[in-house]
Amino acid sequence: MQPDLFGTRRNEPIAPDAMILRGIAADPAIHHEVLRIAEISPFRHMQTPGGKQIGVEMTNCGALGWISDRRGYRYEPEDPLTGKPWPPMPPSLQNLAETAAAEAGFPDFHPDACLINRYVPGIKMGLHQDRDEADLTAPIVSVSLGLPAIFQFGGPERRDPVARHTLHHGDVVVWGGVARLNWHGILTLRPGSHPLTGAARINLTFRRAG
Repeated sequence: MQPDLFGTRRNEPIAPDAMILRGIAADPAIHHEVLRIAEISPFRHMQTPGGKQIGVEMTNCGALGWISDRRGYRYEPEDPLTGKPWPPMPPSLQNLAETAAAEAGFPDFHPDACLINRYVPGIKMGLHQDRDEADLTAPIVSVSLGLPAIFQFGGPERRDPVARHTLHHGDVVVWGGVARLNWHGILTLRPGSHPLTGAARINLTFRRAG
C-alpha cells in the first residue's frame, strides 16, 4: 500500500452521506491480494433463490462471506465450494476500507466481510439494496479495479431518480447513514482491456455483516 494512501484528494459527493473517492485504490498490490484470495476460494457463479445463475462471478474474504443459493441470500463463515472458512481479510485491504470510510465521514467502520465480484463485458448488476447485513448502521465501501463501469445510484425508494457515475480503476464509493439503503447497480460492462485485470472489472465491497 502506498504510504500516502490519498495523495492528491478528489472527493465527489453524490448524495447525502455518499461519496466517490477518486483514484485512491490504484495500488497494484490490491489486485495481487485479490488473486491470492481467489487461489484459495475461486471465483464462481452463484444462483439466485429462484435457481437463476448470477452473471457476475463472486468470491469473498473475511470472517463472513455473502452467498446466494436456493436457500436465499445470506452470510456464512465457510465457503460452500471448499467447505473451509473464507480466506482472512488481508490487513492492507481492511486498512483501505477503514481509511476510505473515515475519509467519507464514517470513522468507526470495521468490516468483517468483503464480497469480491468479477465482471466481464456484457455483464451487469441490476439495481438493488444491500440489506442482508445485521448492522445497517455501518457504511458500504466499494472499490473498483480494472475496466471502467457506469455506477447507478438512486435513493432509498425504488422509484427514486437514479444518477449515473463513471467509475475508473482505483475509485472507491462509500455510502452510509441516510444513504445506506439507497438503490444502486452497474450498467452492462463494455468491452475493453486493462493492463492489470485484462478484460474484466473487479469490485470489492466491504461490509459489516455480523
